[in-house]
Amino acid sequence: MTKNLVAPDQRGAKTGPSSNRRSFMKRISVAGGGGFLGLSGLVKLASADGTQSSLVHNVQDVNILVAAEIAEALAVTTYSNIINVAPFFANLESDDQGYLQAARQEEMSHYLLEQSATGKPSPFTSFFYPPNMFADAQTTLNVLVTLEDAFIAAYLVGVRNFSTPDLRVTAARIMGIESDHRTLARVVGPGVAASDGGPIENITGIQGTAESVDPPNNNGYERTLCWTQIAQAVAALTPFVDAQAAQAAGFDTTKPFAFESFTPTLPSALGEFISFKGC
Repeated sequence: MTKNLVAPDQRGAKTGPSSNRRSFMKRISVAGGGGFLGLSGLVKLASADGTQSSLVHNVQDVNILVAAEIAEALAVTTYSNIINVAPFFANLESDDQGYLQAARQEEMSHYLLEQSATGKPSPFTSFFYPPNMFADAQTTLNVLVTLEDAFIAAYLVGVRNFSTPDLRVTAARIMGIESDHRTLARVVGPGVAASDGGPIENITGIQGTAESVDPPNNNGYERTLCWTQIAQAVAALTPFVDAQAAQAAGFDTTKPFAFESFTPTLPSALGEFISFKGC
């Protein structure tokens, strides 16, 4: 079982050393300074309609985009190591394997979209996890759902705070996919083989409560975690990227996992990006 994961309560409180959070935000700001003006790469990657309008208008947009880029790099690293390292993956049914493989492709697509908007790669390219991550299926799925919970809430911050309708719609579109991933991670639990500690019938996400995987999608509404500012998402991510915060949270700091970029292939052309207007 995982422990000491950063778990904001329903009032949006933040845990972890405040100095580490401030340092993390400063590093994000430095990474973003002066580098968010060229959007030609984003337009070339994403627009099928020839749209050339500027999308990043203010510092708040920049901060949200950089935080999202870091989150997507973390997601890609997580799914890549589940597929390539976690022993339980090989014993899953092929459709469950397919869920995780598709999620990896989708997260990489999100990352590249955001990287094109920022004009720079993620300022963090290696990540820390709790002990037994990837070795123990229960830990892996707990952390995976924890991360998807955080990504959903973070993109809802984007829906709330981005300065343009096109960016808000884009955040909502990505958030919907993160919600799919949360559900699919819960679907995988009962398919974990007995030899790998399965079937897993309860998974603990960011709110710290073990939740039954029956039904797999147990939300009537997406969980905001009462986050209203991107700094709250940053607080949740900090132990995954900062060695001091990772150690304070009980994470394993002896083996960081590197983010490796690749060219993704989305599962269906019907679900590709198209444009920031979503049409």
